[in-house]
Amino acid sequence: MKPSKTSKQWMREHINDPFVKLAQKEGYRSRAAYKLMEIDAKDRLLKPGTVVVDLGATPGGWSQVAAGRVGRNGKVIALDLLPLDPLAGVEFIRGDFCGDAVLKQLEDLLQGKPVDLVISDMSPNICGVASADQARAMHLAELAMEFALERLKPEGSFLVKVFQGAGFEDFYKMMRSRFAKVVTRKPKASRDRSSELYLLGTKKL
Repeated sequence: MKPSKTSKQWMREHINDPFVKLAQKEGYRSRAAYKLMEIDAKDRLLKPGTVVVDLGATPGGWSQVAAGRVGRNGKVIALDLLPLDPLAGVEFIRGDFCGDAVLKQLEDLLQGKPVDLVISDMSPNICGVASADQARAMHLAELAMEFALERLKPEGSFLVKVFQGAGFEDFYKMMRSRFAKVVTRKPKASRDRSSELYLLGTKKL
């Protein structure tokens, strides 16, 4: 099967992407690491001792950044359906973060510690039909928010990737009803043509 025009364009763009090159040079798992770094520089989410849960963590760029910043007294737990190559300072659970078995493993790893921060850079498997892809993306964001609201401590924060389009405004309003403050972030490492944004909710209501 010949690669499509779109996939060829994506591959060419990916190879020439300055953040891809920088990630390879500096040893980060993905270019997404720089998105979290920029957001953290502005919002100071990853302090020493912070307990972080990373949803949809593979290949591990966000977990890698988080582990480096929370230090030995912090904790980073990564969850994903896909395998994750081991990362220093990161505990990994493979499975569906909505599943009872995974949630039980998470509770065991937390050992009673409250969660300070839930982060999610998840995207759905793209089928190419824009309306279906957008619906899947917003559904993932909703699941991530449900997870965060159940497990965050009262002063906790939730950072999630969303895509502008159908369902975005409703999701934004929902976040504003559940967190004291909600801001949007568009880091430089997000491609200009991408509709992706990050929503950060702080102080769970």
